Amino acid sequence: MEEKISVIKEKFYHAEEIKLPALIEQYSLDERAGVKKEVEKAKKKLEQLQKERQRTQELWKYEREYASYSHICGIDEVGRGPLAGPVVAAAVILPKDCDILYINDSKKLSEKKREELYEEIMNKALAVGTGLVSEKRIDEINILQATYEAMIQAISNLSILPDILLNDAVTIPGIPYPQVPIIKGDAKSISIGAASIIAKVTRDRLMVEYDKVYPGYGFASNKGYGAQCHIQALKKYGPTPIHRRSFIKNI
Repeated sequence: MEEKISVIKEKFYHAEEIKLPALIEQYSLDERAGVKKEVEKAKKKLEQLQKERQRTQELWKYEREYASYSHICGIDEVGRGPLAGPVVAAAVILPKDCDILYINDSKKLSEKKREELYEEIMNKALAVGTGLVSEKRIDEINILQATYEAMIQAISNLSILPDILLNDAVTIPGIPYPQVPIIKGDAKSISIGAASIIAKVTRDRLMVEYDKVYPGYGFASNKGYGAQCHIQALKKYGPTPIHRRSFIKNI
């Protein structure tokens, strides 16, 4: 009795990557259009995974260059530009055999993918630290100094001491570790990319909570950045306690 297409679809849908080649071979001679479609989808999936593995391998360039160091730590921040909320930094130390795919500059990823990767990074990283500096502190010392403070906090919150830091663009003053600033590092280094995802998801979740406390400004969607609805709300209602006064003085 011929196997139902619906059953074959289920096999392909639930198959792990390692089992796909055998399924493709098993059903490659089946002439039914529905089965052919599943075979082609599986082939494309394997091709895309291969391309992603190659891309990810390129992201290990700096980690390979500094492989003599045991604990390479990626550093990145999120929230320099918003009108409201804190700046958040993250520090991530990945194992050298880490197999996480799809890491990239967090801004290039969908919210769903960032959330998925956040959980995977938290589960697989050797250590993750985050740092948060409030809008009041930003007003006191300026955003660049506040960013440095958030990064220093993130490093101090690691459970493992780093041997070297790969930073997204900046050199952090006053810390005892060797540092490698990398321009657009979140798209060039796997460790910095992982840190950018942790920082982005951490801050985004916080801004969603602030939206419940201060409704009307669109914090859940604009995350405190100067979207038109946010500017309009500022003009109508005035600033909230989480607005950066030094950022909104001309609005």
